[in-house]
This record gives sequence, C-alpha cells and structure tokens, in this order.
Amino acid sequence: QVQLVESGGGLVQAGGSLRLSCAASGRTFSTYTMGWFRQAPGKEREFVAAIRRSDGETYHADSVKGRFTISIDYAKNTMYLQMNSLKPEDTAVYFCATNPSGRLQVGPSSYDYWGQGTQVTVSS
Repeated sequence: QVQLVESGGGLVQAGGSLRLSCAASGRTFSTYTMGWFRQAPGKEREFVAAIRRSDGETYHADSVKGRFTISIDYAKNTMYLQMNSLKPEDTAVYFCATNPSGRLQVGPSSYDYWGQGTQVTVSS
C-alpha cells in the first residue's frame, strides 16, 4: 500500500501564492505517475495536474496552466504543487493521488491511492 500525507493548505489573498506538499511512503514502486485534484463544495472532483516519475513530464489543466506548477523531489519522495496568482475560484480541498499507469491520466478513477486532502481558501 501507499500512504500520502498532504500539507501546505491555508488561507491566502487573491493574487498570492501557496505551495502544497504530498509526502509518499510505502510501496511507491507501484506508482508511475502522480497527480493533484481539487474539489469545491457541491462540485465533482477536478483534475489539476499530473507528473510522470520516470521522465518528469507534466500535464496541467487549462484552468491552472501558467499559474500552477507540479514537481517532484525524488530525494524526499515528495510531490509539490506551486500555486501562483491564486483566484477565489481556486478555493477547494486539494488531494494528491498515485497512478499505476505510466500515462498522464485526468480521470480520478485511474488513481488508486489518495491523500486526505488539504483546504485551500482564496479570499477576494
């Protein structure tokens, strides 16, 4: 199994920045890609970004492209989501997840292990 521990959420003003962390442990050898998702109240879980461990290739959703950046620190076995130019509509619970596939998939059902989520609130 894989354990994911998220941190870095909080309250930030519009236009500000925040960095989320996702520390992975356990049987991470079965993980080929990792991703970030978010879910606002009353809405479905939404894909944010994904990264492939083997070559570091990334894919970002159009809604965050140019503002958010996904990355991995291999030495720390930790994934990050750097969020800049935050908007009120970015307010949501953010989840990290693992994917046994080597493809950068956007569907939540493709991911097998999930963190508990961290709240990000952007004030106007």
